[in-house]
Amino acid sequence: MTGRKKSADHSYDLLVIGSGPAGESAAIAAAKAGKRVGVVENRALVGGGCTHKGTIPSKSLRHVVKQILQFKGNSLFREIGDSRRLTFPRVLQSAAKVIPKQVELHTNFYVRNRVTVHMGQASFIDANMINLAMLDGGIETIHADNIVIATGSRPYRPVDVDFNHPRIYDSDTILDMQHTPRHIIIYGAGVIGCEYASIFSGLGMRVDLINNRERLLSFLDDEISDALSYHLRDSGVTVRHGEEYEAIEASDSSVTLFLKSGKRLKADAILWCNGRSGNTDQLNLAAVGLEADHRGNLQVDQSYRTQVENIYAVGDVIGWPSLASSSYGQGRAVSGGIFGDECRPVQDVPTGIYTLPEISSVGKTETELTQAKVPYEVGRALFKNTARGQISGEDVGMLKLLFHVDTHEILGVHCFGAEAAEIVHIGQAIMTQKGEGNSIHYFLNNIFNYPTMAEAYRVAALDGINRISRR
Repeated sequence: MTGRKKSADHSYDLLVIGSGPAGESAAIAAAKAGKRVGVVENRALVGGGCTHKGTIPSKSLRHVVKQILQFKGNSLFREIGDSRRLTFPRVLQSAAKVIPKQVELHTNFYVRNRVTVHMGQASFIDANMINLAMLDGGIETIHADNIVIATGSRPYRPVDVDFNHPRIYDSDTILDMQHTPRHIIIYGAGVIGCEYASIFSGLGMRVDLINNRERLLSFLDDEISDALSYHLRDSGVTVRHGEEYEAIEASDSSVTLFLKSGKRLKADAILWCNGRSGNTDQLNLAAVGLEADHRGNLQVDQSYRTQVENIYAVGDVIGWPSLASSSYGQGRAVSGGIFGDECRPVQDVPTGIYTLPEISSVGKTETELTQAKVPYEVGRALFKNTARGQISGEDVGMLKLLFHVDTHEILGVHCFGAEAAEIVHIGQAIMTQKGEGNSIHYFLNNIFNYPTMAEAYRVAALDGINRISRR
């Protein structure tokens, strides 16, 4: 299914549909391999949902809220100003300043690598031909030997919830909220729900977090999940486990959530955070014999190939783990596989959860090691016992190392606290070493700057080794 179609307006070795992390990395990797590459983006600006509605704006919002909390917590500045006067739209305005900078940065990536970007909606004509409905109203066709679908995802919206109502939001529209609720309900306690619970609580709002499951973020190590649950409650968030919605009713002044348990919760606004759907409904997949699942996601093999030989999919559109970091890796991997190199599927992706404080982990949990009957020991370092934690005032949290009792290789790194998403990569780097290079003794045999948060690795390693020596 190759060869230039003379009837097409454009022709490429690789066409990527979507310009988010997965699409961008796939396109640029192919361009660096000397291939003719085109990208289709259905927004007026590159960056995808990550830049405009997801990772970048939400993490920027979190950063602003973190600054507010630091200000409120510092007695030197407490009398200078009153953060309670801040409105949510004003906080959003401050957080949004980073988006144009990101757009400019990513636009320059395409320019420097000579990747052509088309603005419009792509849909399949056949396995090599794409119809492009341009944003200016024109129609063009694009031929490509290979096509990568990297269209991302959007919040799942049940049909019985009126998302057009000004008090009902999802994780996209919440970034356009123009009022400041005193009380907000968050339905769905996944990663996004927990992150926004931290953000709104940090702004002084009363928060009800509704969880469908019996514990928060059950894929985390139990101790880290428990720490998150405790910290959310300690910051004023009401967490309700094992609940399912029955109906949502909204008026001009409030919104009411009816739960199947019989509970009725009333608030100023509700944020729906229960799942996401792949952006595949506009692609005319039927034209090439592809079909998405009930959540709009595509099935792929280890090389990210769909059931059609020359059509691939990466990023959120293939489901879990739906992280910007994993999407970048998948994009690079798929281009490597298409153009000659071995495709190295993304594995062992570190988890970064931007609650306040944040969470990050890589490797196995205690539950997984116990079920696999792997003999392990635990080393812990509490941030409140580190000099840097005491100096910065960010002393909530801990670093937890899981390591093999006999070989001392590191099996899992779990962190809850300030800069957790940065700290975890030190442990990740050691975990990926071969043979004796992966050893908890690395942290005992090397010098760490003092005072640093990274010093927690030495403290945790000492704690773990001492546990073994006392046996």
